[in-house]
Amino acid sequence: MRPYPIFAAFALLACATCHAQQANVNLDWNPQENTENLTPFSAPLNSPEVHDDRTVTFRVKAPKAETVALNGAILAAFGRNWNDTLPFEKGENGIWTLTVGPVRPDIYAYLVQVDGVQVADPSNTIASFTGMPPYSQVVVHGDGPAYYDAKNVPHGAITRHIYHSDVTQGERDLYVYTPPGYDSSIQYPVLYLMGGSGELPHNWIHDGRANFILDNLYAEGKAEPMIMVIPNNQVIHRNHPQHRQLSFDILERELREQVIPLIDANYSTIPNPSGRALSGLSMGGRHAMLVGLNSLDLFGSFGILSAGMTDAEEVLADFLNDPMANQKVDYLFIGQGKMEAEGRWNERVQALIDSLKAHDIEYEYSVAGYTAHDWATWRALLHEDFLPNLWRKQ
Repeated sequence: MRPYPIFAAFALLACATCHAQQANVNLDWNPQENTENLTPFSAPLNSPEVHDDRTVTFRVKAPKAETVALNGAILAAFGRNWNDTLPFEKGENGIWTLTVGPVRPDIYAYLVQVDGVQVADPSNTIASFTGMPPYSQVVVHGDGPAYYDAKNVPHGAITRHIYHSDVTQGERDLYVYTPPGYDSSIQYPVLYLMGGSGELPHNWIHDGRANFILDNLYAEGKAEPMIMVIPNNQVIHRNHPQHRQLSFDILERELREQVIPLIDANYSTIPNPSGRALSGLSMGGRHAMLVGLNSLDLFGSFGILSAGMTDAEEVLADFLNDPMANQKVDYLFIGQGKMEAEGRWNERVQALIDSLKAHDIEYEYSVAGYTAHDWATWRALLHEDFLPNLWRKQ
């Protein structure tokens, strides 16, 4: 008997277990490593392709284009600004190509500019839909799953709640993460985690990987079990001319009248300030300051990520001058990325820190990651400092 059919059968079996680039079969930690030389379904070509040496090749098929360039948070991996661009080179069949790196393992947002028009990568299936136009993501893998990847550990459950808000006069949503082994006979502390100007509730899951980060921290014994609630802190059009003046009062009402009552009614929570934390990134960090620190009857712990205020003495006067502030606050964390701390973003953060120091308010400060105002920073802040220390400072 000829051996070929046997070898062919083994080959077919092996192929059934290998993963093509962006195959979307498993929650792979290396989804853009091209192992089978297959293109993503319905895509014209492979882009991006992450090589073994961690260089990354981007490709765009645009035969009539005059210029193609790369833009986005990926540029922070090279110490470049988000607003910078890197040009592609036009090759055969109208395919433009750009190879960068090697790039440090992480997940980076990026966009492609075709003749000045900024779009998501048309060949990349890994994209984010937010309160902004969509963008693509490139996953630069390391030697194995990262702290933000899905691992073979117990996983928490995520529930999406749709509810009517009398505050915003419409239907809204929020996401609730319950830890592995959630037991309704146990009261859990609750972290209310918010996004920035362009984020929607699901972005802390899909971009921030907050649920996987918590799963992995629990598996390592590095975090206290908690419920994590991701509400929608978009309560007024972000481009409204009075956004800053109006959004804080509206969000406070939304939390007080809608979100917290919904959570306390449906989950086993610790329904007092010592059992509630409010945190957010960028705009969400400002919300954590102006809503949270001025609502110590609701929240006792805070995480301010990539945010600060040059007018903190004015807008946080009640909190800063409260002689019992340190007794009322269990944990106050402030953090930002390495490039933020070295750049213009630091001005607002430093102003907040200076005000806290002037009033002897206790806080912790950390710089995490190596990029700027992007998800690589916010994932690192959650994992390295905020979540491991939350609820352990009481």
